[in-house]
Amino acid sequence: MVVRDDKTRDRITGLMLGAAVGDALGLPAEGMSAKRIARRWPGPLKHRFFFGRGMMSDDTEHLFFTAQSLIEAGNDVATFRRALARRLRWWLVALPAGVGLATARSIIKLWLGWNPAKSGVWSAGNGPAMRSALLGARFANDEANLRAYVEASTIMTHRDPKALAGALAVAFGAAALVRGEANDDTLLHSWQTLSPDDEWQRAMMLMRSELARASPVASFSESLGGKREVSGYIYRTVPVALYAWLRHRGDFRMTLQEVIGCGGDTDTVAAIAGALAGMECGEQGIPEEWLSGICEWPRSIRVLGEVASRVADQDSQSSVGYAVWGVIPRNLLFLSVVLLHGFRRLMPG
Repeated sequence: MVVRDDKTRDRITGLMLGAAVGDALGLPAEGMSAKRIARRWPGPLKHRFFFGRGMMSDDTEHLFFTAQSLIEAGNDVATFRRALARRLRWWLVALPAGVGLATARSIIKLWLGWNPAKSGVWSAGNGPAMRSALLGARFANDEANLRAYVEASTIMTHRDPKALAGALAVAFGAAALVRGEANDDTLLHSWQTLSPDDEWQRAMMLMRSELARASPVASFSESLGGKREVSGYIYRTVPVALYAWLRHRGDFRMTLQEVIGCGGDTDTVAAIAGALAGMECGEQGIPEEWLSGICEWPRSIRVLGEVASRVADQDSQSSVGYAVWGVIPRNLLFLSVVLLHGFRRLMPG
């Protein structure tokens, strides 16, 4: 049996729970501008999805599927690829309320018999980035495997090289945390090497200069090109999430408050930032009211914690069981609440 040290276990648990909290807190504001968020919900950040409670969306679900596939695969990337593809296929059948167009098209191709290594569509959406932090944590000391697993996860749904660069940036951040090498300069240098793309290079240089000035997250987002909101384009989502984490290191609450306040694809950006901030703070650094405020079943906070523990220990190739039969009823409830939020947005204010 391979058992990781308690600090690494705590980091991986913090990653899973931090992502779930960021997802749940950001979900009600998804698609809204920064100004409308500030006008509608002044004051401290709290759960606002369902009677003062929060629920998790596809961001946490994909991270959960990645974790389950890692447990099942051990150290075999081909097994991981097949396991993740299988879970994504059945996820789409279970009527998820939110699914990106590129991801949906890719999963349909999987159902039609495409090889998971060739099923991705040409897209630079942010889907792969929400799955990659855990891969970085798992293979923190094995860069070859880290890259192989992140690439397998990414090209299954997104083939644009930009998607891979963004996903690797998140994975590299998580890996550096596990190794204890996550100082700002080292991280920025490693991220800059991921793509020669002028747009990516500009984002990294801008991140360095804005961190030196201690600029607010919203200011960085605006400088990057997101004057109204952070889009689902991976070259917007990932730099903003990374910047929020570095700008407010050690302060989970402020990290999420600031990144959600930017507007746009708030659940995904907050899930990515929450994963990294949760790794750094550990479970104890995540506000208790935010954790206990998540109302989820059958993929509950307890189940997420168990999955994180198995990924950290690497002592089993048996994925975590849960009441799979409850997923569709849960998704129907979730969809109903999403529609209520949509109707509310048609109203003034």
